[in-house]
Amino acid sequence: MNGLRFGISTHLYHDQRLSREHLAQVASYGFEAIELFATRSHFDYRDPSAIVLLGRWLTETGLRLHSIHAPIAESLTGGAWGTIYSTAFADNAKRQAAVKEAEAALAIAREIPFGFVVVHLGTPAAIASSGDNSRAAAVRSAEEICRIADPLGVRLAVEVIPNDLSSAAALVTTLERDFESTSVGLCMDFGHAHMMGDVPDAIEIAAEHLITTHVHDNRRRSDDHLVPYQGSIDWPSALVTMRKIGYDGTFMLELANTATPAAVLEEARRARQRMERALAD
Repeated sequence: MNGLRFGISTHLYHDQRLSREHLAQVASYGFEAIELFATRSHFDYRDPSAIVLLGRWLTETGLRLHSIHAPIAESLTGGAWGTIYSTAFADNAKRQAAVKEAEAALAIAREIPFGFVVVHLGTPAAIASSGDNSRAAAVRSAEEICRIADPLGVRLAVEVIPNDLSSAAALVTTLERDFESTSVGLCMDFGHAHMMGDVPDAIEIAAEHLITTHVHDNRRRSDDHLVPYQGSIDWPSALVTMRKIGYDGTFMLELANTATPAAVLEEARRARQRMERALAD
């Protein structure tokens, strides 16, 4: 695994309006790329001037836009989520609202190229209500988003999240049963996989479809988005398995602001060094 690439999701700054200073801070810790967490209270992807500014900030900081996380809520204000956007709502009007927001975020690719749009199929089981996680609705939404993303040169990555639709095994079944396009693949979320079972097993199951990642840790009790090695994931085993399957994409750290962004980024820099050593051995 030569030329390993690591990025930081703007999830770290999700409760703030994204600024140039945030990107400069990420770059100052040696990271090469970002994933934009597309929530309008964080970054207004419907504002053309905001997109132009983002492109300028990326150029000035030397960062690459690796991916966009499709919107999962209208806003995040004071730690409280606004209206939820779910691709798997059985209610078609609500489902279409999620697809429309993903389409709006994907329009960034007309100004700033990026490789992947990460999409949740449904909502986590812990917060889902009846009718939230319809498999038929999720597949329909993914097909529609894929048709929008394809002409923009963006690949759809369905994310491992803790619900019945989105275990690694369930996603692989969906991809192999319902999608012929190679432009659709899987985002291996290490923290979510850990909450659902064994991370190396999930990586093995996902291997042929794994196209991007979310890297974070937890202690299996809640979705903490900790820096790797701060929770209970067996990182040596997980990374050996990533090496075994030949993954050569970006390791995108999707971290919570558990202290200050600077402190989290310093811990992330150290974790990256450990991961690089493990992947190189």
